[in-house]
Amino acid sequence: MPLSVRDHGAHVVVVTIDNQPRRNAMPRAMMAELARLWDTLEAGPCRCIVLTGAGERAFSSGADVSGDLSADPETARIVDHALLKSRPYRKPIVAAVNGDCVAGGLELLLSTDVRAAAPHARFGLPEVRWSIYPFGGATVKLVQQIGHVHAMELLLTARLVDAGEAARIGLVNRVVAADALMPWALATADTIAANSPTAVQAVKQMISATSADHARSREALERELGEAVRASEHFQEGVRAFLEKRNPNYT
Repeated sequence: MPLSVRDHGAHVVVVTIDNQPRRNAMPRAMMAELARLWDTLEAGPCRCIVLTGAGERAFSSGADVSGDLSADPETARIVDHALLKSRPYRKPIVAAVNGDCVAGGLELLLSTDVRAAAPHARFGLPEVRWSIYPFGGATVKLVQQIGHVHAMELLLTARLVDAGEAARIGLVNRVVAADALMPWALATADTIAANSPTAVQAVKQMISATSADHARSREALERELGEAVRASEHFQEGVRAFLEKRNPNYT
C-alpha cells in the first residue's frame, strides 16, 4: 500500500510513505491519495500526526520522475495540496526522517513542525542538476526556515547534506539513533496531543497561514519561471540523463 495509516492511541495518527522499491518516491496517484488524507485527518479527531517513510533507506525521494511529469493546472493543484505547499493546516505534524529525504520529499518535510532524523539520513534538493524547477515550496519555505545562505546552498549546488549538517542549519531539530527514532516521534506527538488542541491548532494555523500568504504572493512568478524551465531543451536533457543514470550535458 503506498500510504500506510494507523492510529497510535486516541489522538495520534502515524502516516507512512511506502514505495520502497523506488526509495519511497511519490507517483501522481500517491500524491492524490496524500492530498485526500490530509483533508480527512484535518477534519477528524486526531490531534497530532507522525509522518515517516517505510524501511531504512528513504523518508521519500520525492516525485516519481519515471512516471507522469505533466504539470497541467489540475495536476499542480494536487501536488501542491499533497505537499501542503500553500494552505494553512491546523494539525501539527512530527517528522521521523528514517532515511534519505530529497527533492519533493524534502519539500514535504518543510510542511512538518518538529523533526528528527536517523544518523544515516541525507537531505537535498537536486532538482537543478536535472533541470527541474522545485515547485513544491522550497524556494519560499526553505529561506524562511533555515535562512538565505543555507537555503541557497542547498537549492543551487544540488548537493546532499548529512543528518548532522541538517541539524546544524536547523532543517531538523535533532539526530536520533535509528532504533530510537519512532519512539521519539511518538513520544513527541503524545506530548503535543496532551496539550490543548484548541491552542495547539490555533498556533499551527497561524504559522501555516503566514507561510502560505508568502507562497501565494509569489505563485504567479513561480509558475512563470517553472514553466520556462520545463519548456527548455535543458529540461529534456536533464530528465533523460536522470532516467539513463548519467551526468547531464547542458550545451
